[in-house]
Amino acid sequence: MDIKRFMVATALSAVVLVGFEYFLPQQNHKTVEPQAPAQQSAPAPVAADGAATPAAGQAAQPDAPDPRVTIDAGRVAGSLDLRGARLDDLVLKNYHETVKDGSPLVRVLAPRGGEQPNLVEVGWTNISGGQVRVPDANTVWTADHDRLTEAQPVTLSWDNGQGQVFQIAIAIDPNYMFTVTQKVVNHGGDGVSLYPFSRVERGYTPVETGGYLVHEGPISVIDHRLDESSYKSLRKAAVPPGNIAWSKPGQGGWAGITDKYWLSAVIPQQDSDVAANYAFLSQGGDKGIYDVGFTARAPLVVAAGGEACTESHVFAGAKEVPLLEKYESSLHIPDFWKAVDFGWFAFLTRPIFTVLDWLNTMLGNFGLALMAFTLLVKALFFPLATKQFHSMGKMRQLQPKIKALRERYKDDQMALNQQMIGLYKQEGVNPASGCLPMLLQIPVFWCLYKDLYVTIEMRHAPFFGWIHDLSAFDPTNLFTLFGLIPWDPSVISPMLQLGLWPMAFGLTMFIQQKLNPAPSVDPAQQKMFQFMPIIFTFFMARQPAGLVIYYCWNNLLTMLQQTVIQRRMNTKAAAAATGQAKLPAGKK
Repeated sequence: MDIKRFMVATALSAVVLVGFEYFLPQQNHKTVEPQAPAQQSAPAPVAADGAATPAAGQAAQPDAPDPRVTIDAGRVAGSLDLRGARLDDLVLKNYHETVKDGSPLVRVLAPRGGEQPNLVEVGWTNISGGQVRVPDANTVWTADHDRLTEAQPVTLSWDNGQGQVFQIAIAIDPNYMFTVTQKVVNHGGDGVSLYPFSRVERGYTPVETGGYLVHEGPISVIDHRLDESSYKSLRKAAVPPGNIAWSKPGQGGWAGITDKYWLSAVIPQQDSDVAANYAFLSQGGDKGIYDVGFTARAPLVVAAGGEACTESHVFAGAKEVPLLEKYESSLHIPDFWKAVDFGWFAFLTRPIFTVLDWLNTMLGNFGLALMAFTLLVKALFFPLATKQFHSMGKMRQLQPKIKALRERYKDDQMALNQQMIGLYKQEGVNPASGCLPMLLQIPVFWCLYKDLYVTIEMRHAPFFGWIHDLSAFDPTNLFTLFGLIPWDPSVISPMLQLGLWPMAFGLTMFIQQKLNPAPSVDPAQQKMFQFMPIIFTFFMARQPAGLVIYYCWNNLLTMLQQTVIQRRMNTKAAAAATGQAKLPAGKK
């Protein structure tokens, strides 16, 4: 029976290790260099009456390069395409693809026709039966300036020749937020009614790097309800006309497409009634164009000789939690912080991140912030740890008696259980009490684990020595003799990536295991526990270095804590024994 349990445990461990590479998020953000745009078809916006309007960009573009307005602001750079008034070229000045010198800047927006098109469009659609000539993807706009900066907004203009002049005024703040004002000036003799729209368009299906820990894909908050749809769900639900997957009415909110660290989103006026549209225009298989955005539910009415405008915002940049919270407050964007996937336990995960971020600000190093946070957690749970180690000490003292009972009742499991319950009751020991403190700490550790994966603050954050990116695994490798052999063992198997920090983790786990009493005298279970440091060493080898460093430091603190508590217990026990020895014989 012991051998059978040992084989089952070993098999389960193997399943964990084999499935690890499938479920574990991997870094795979690919660089896209600026490219001249080439026209594609795009899903059509949906008017309030449900009629799909002509899709943007269904006509061919001329061969000449499109005129562009340069974007050069505090933290972003790129350009705006005057053909179609598309925001389709944007890189982040403060973020690089890798930690290597000369690594390209992270690109969040890229034009159609490239390898990874990702762009933002704004415009107008006609009401059902409307005959107003509205700008489309081939419309060439006129700009009043050739550069868009923080201090210099740009206004785009286009005259439709029917008496209406369309204008798009674009401003940008020092970070990643664009303010877009859409205006229609009506010089005609009749009033016109149009539906303003804004949308994020992605012309490829990315490799999702977050696994099951991080949502990547379409995202929105409408009427304070978060929706995290998948690319697959849009592909399955999209049906003609317009390949609309679904439309959700509401007031205000925000919607877009998110990656692990980056977000492209459109944000309508928060007091306006809108419909959030999700669409997918298939180009065969999983290929196609994903479209997420808003269309006004009530038309913008422009009287003859009058003008009317609507304001919206576009976010294209890094999902920095403090910045998202700032926008949520200043622009009244509901739940904008939810662009970062803190998960179901956000009520705990988010505060833990706030503490970590504050410690990082104070100490100037995210690795040191992790260590300081661990100290805080250890201090918080010190009373529980004392109780846990006290219970473990009693269990250690009972091991000889438990072993004797197992040998005596080895053929009668029911009698063995009854005798052990009696022993625990007689000695005043609850074998489960040592597990309770550990169970209470699991949510904290899980939330920390989640924070390290989903927040951008640890991305490319250096520690000391050879760790230049706490969000990536330890780059050293035992199987290359730490760089002496020029080959990559991971091409054979990901299990052949074993760095110094994961090995240090396994060593601390092994020492900690030796300090603790054996959980059972069952030989099969003892063998299994002996293998656990090795199993977890390989398991942690592909984890972010920050997480491995955290667990190494946690193990060291736990051993120190255990030593201090054990000495206190021994001192008290010795004092009690001395006191008993000094009592008169009749009072002992």
